[in-house]
Amino acid sequence: MAAAGGDRPDPDALLRAAAQEGRGRLKIFLGAAPGVGKTFEMLSEGAARRRDGVDVVIGVVETHGRAETEALLRGHEIVARRDVAYEGRTLHEMDLDAILARAPRLVLVDELAHTNAPGSRHPKRYGDVEELLAAGIDVYSTVNIQHVESLNDVVASFTRVRVRETVPDSILEMAEIEVVDIPPDELIERLKAGKVYLPAEATRALGHFFSKSNLSALRELALRRAAQAVDARMLDDVRALGLGGTWAGGDRIVVAISEQPGCDALVRAAKRVADGLRGPWTAVFIETPRAAHFTDEQHARVAATMTLATQLGAAVATVPAERVVAGLQSVLVDLRATQLVLGKSHRSRWFELRHGSIVDQLVRDTPDVTVHVLPMPVTGTTRPATATTTHRRGGQWGSPAGYAITTGIVAGVTALASALFQILNLGNVALLYLLPVMAAASLFGLRTGLYAGIASSLAYNFFFLPPTGTLTISNPENLVSVIVLLGIAIATSQLTGRVRAQADLAAASARTNAILAGFLRQIAGINDLDTAAQMICDDVRRLLDVQVVLLSRAHGAELEIVAASDPAYRLDTMDTAAAGWAFDTGSPAGKGSGTLAASEWLFQPMKAGERVLGVLGVASDKVGNPVRADQLPLLSSLIDQSALVLERLRLQAEMRDVDAVRTRDRLRAALLSSVSHDLRTPLTAVIAAAAQLHHDATPELIGTIESEAQRLNRFVANLLDMARVEAGALRLRVEPIDLSDAVTGAAHDARRALEGHAVRLDVPPDLPLVRADPQLLHHCLLNLLDNAGRYGDPGSDIVIEGRNRFGELRLSVLDHGPGLPPGQEGEVFETFRRLEGSDRAVGGTGLGLAIVKAFAEAMGMTVEASNRPDATGAAFALVFPADLIVRETLSEGN
Repeated sequence: MAAAGGDRPDPDALLRAAAQEGRGRLKIFLGAAPGVGKTFEMLSEGAARRRDGVDVVIGVVETHGRAETEALLRGHEIVARRDVAYEGRTLHEMDLDAILARAPRLVLVDELAHTNAPGSRHPKRYGDVEELLAAGIDVYSTVNIQHVESLNDVVASFTRVRVRETVPDSILEMAEIEVVDIPPDELIERLKAGKVYLPAEATRALGHFFSKSNLSALRELALRRAAQAVDARMLDDVRALGLGGTWAGGDRIVVAISEQPGCDALVRAAKRVADGLRGPWTAVFIETPRAAHFTDEQHARVAATMTLATQLGAAVATVPAERVVAGLQSVLVDLRATQLVLGKSHRSRWFELRHGSIVDQLVRDTPDVTVHVLPMPVTGTTRPATATTTHRRGGQWGSPAGYAITTGIVAGVTALASALFQILNLGNVALLYLLPVMAAASLFGLRTGLYAGIASSLAYNFFFLPPTGTLTISNPENLVSVIVLLGIAIATSQLTGRVRAQADLAAASARTNAILAGFLRQIAGINDLDTAAQMICDDVRRLLDVQVVLLSRAHGAELEIVAASDPAYRLDTMDTAAAGWAFDTGSPAGKGSGTLAASEWLFQPMKAGERVLGVLGVASDKVGNPVRADQLPLLSSLIDQSALVLERLRLQAEMRDVDAVRTRDRLRAALLSSVSHDLRTPLTAVIAAAAQLHHDATPELIGTIESEAQRLNRFVANLLDMARVEAGALRLRVEPIDLSDAVTGAAHDARRALEGHAVRLDVPPDLPLVRADPQLLHHCLLNLLDNAGRYGDPGSDIVIEGRNRFGELRLSVLDHGPGLPPGQEGEVFETFRRLEGSDRAVGGTGLGLAIVKAFAEAMGMTVEASNRPDATGAAFALVFPADLIVRETLSEGN
């Protein structure tokens, strides 16, 4: 379709193209799943570019041990990665500064969704890529479809795996995309052959994520997302060049909605068309001057239809225009639409003769667009209700005051012309009567302007054309003058009315922009969340004349009212359910929507990206939707601006919390360093001296020195272990362990702590092996035995018992002593917590059992504390779940 403006470059597209000047180009190799060959394809194309003379370097590539991928690294210049020290470990990250200093023409950066090590300049690797692009360096990168932010929930719905590392859709929108695709059966064969994961991991993957159904769905998502990206880039290029036509590389559907009953059927039909064609679709309402005279019922109908379209996945838009046909044509040109769905209302022949048919005009004037016409339902009456009739009398047909003023202006012009008739000829008198026509049309609309034209013609004939005082015209030339005057009056009225309508639309748009600018200016400088929330509620109420509440989950799992335009507002059960639905799903709910419509409130989610920050509820005493259809775009813009402010405040609060945590960590690290230095130095000397004293001192003295030195050494070790637990720096080395050997070794190493106690081992030799970290398990047993030795009665037995029952294995340490205070068994695992269950003075830091719990949970176990059934002491048990027990079949398979 060639339409007005279709051959003129789009200024926004030109600006976007200009913004890319001097920037590097991004190409993404998109795959449906790991193992399809994205990295291989990226390296192959990089090698081809290098052979063509392009300066290519490798920023970071993960080969995952695949020989064919590692072979492609030969010949490439690889920028060495930088080492990042983090919590006792050394991480290797892409050296962004080294690449910028090297300034190649093209850099290969694998795994775009990767999270950088803490302390890096950008938290995500795509931030590094954006900086490279800004420096004019081209980038090749790879990403899987499950890492795309907008598809994260979709992928999780059928794979049952939620990916935490995601890439914003904006990154894909500015990139050239190449899909790396292989059939699911071939990928499964690669998995079985060990070309993707190790054999053990591949077996688990085939039973879960890499099922054939999952791979087929992921493959379809990847192909569709790439097609959307190609279509968007093609449209942007077409707009920048100002080319006409639909450029139907893919189908794009537009559905035109109105205030007529039955438009919901149009939306559902458009949804079916879009699903069948697998194309994007948009629901459009053309806001003409006639929309200003809609009744509340008609506004509610438009709002409900637009809400339904949103729920079905459409983009919605309200486009101001003087006429419906012109507005739809501009939308079709802008979206390069290929399919149009609209309804055909039941109109009389006389109506169509006078006003024309919108459907016929669109079919005639849009030859490149397929038009789907659906019959609209026949209503019981052809005339709107009384309220609408009143609107028409006062609006479309003009107001009585307008007609009265127009009559007065015509009379004034007649009096002026009579006074000047002696010096004016009839032609000049006729020109004077154009003044009331133009004034009436511009001030009161087209119909009043037409009335002014007729009244002016009659006055001119009655007072100035002979024979005067009658409406008779004796001279045929004068008849022509009257007809010409009436024709000019009608044409002038139409033109002036059209200009007035366009001015009203422009004023409405300017008013909306001014409202948004003023709203944002007021709340942009607020740095307090409660103040900003209250200001949002107050401004929305003032601008839209509705009741407003803002809810969020600020202090718990339940939604609560953060601010309201009236503090006395209370939500009932239905309202709370609607608000919860809107918050959880990110879709509107409540009055006027398709979900929980019995609520008196309409709740709209406040989203920043994919995160729902809160819910804004609006209510009024009106019938239907609390917000008119023409106010919905303004409400949506207010909500979007408010969400951005709330997100900014949330990020500021998180940064303050992060700074506090960093300060606390620095203080704790300094304390631990001081404790370690001040205690370990004398401990080393004491232990060495005690070893030397074996030759020339009494055994009692030597034993005391060694015992106390070992106790201090355990104290320092507990402090350091607790710091490792809280910092998340535990590194597991899981392997099969024989519990009999583990218990024997722990009892031997804890013999000094168990002096005066008889240790009885009740661990059957036929217990299965368990999967655990040997060092951490040994540390857990040492702390449990040390705790039993300190709290057990002198001379009492300490029992280590192992049992395999009901699919889980329990390893228990039982003592004879005061036991645990009833109801406080779980508190013994809290850091620095000591329960004094008796009057016995027992030393300790309160760290040993906390470390046991942390180490056990890190290995996938649980730890329990209780009193012995006979109430003669305490019992502590390490519980190994079924997945940590090495079954005989698995052992043989290994």
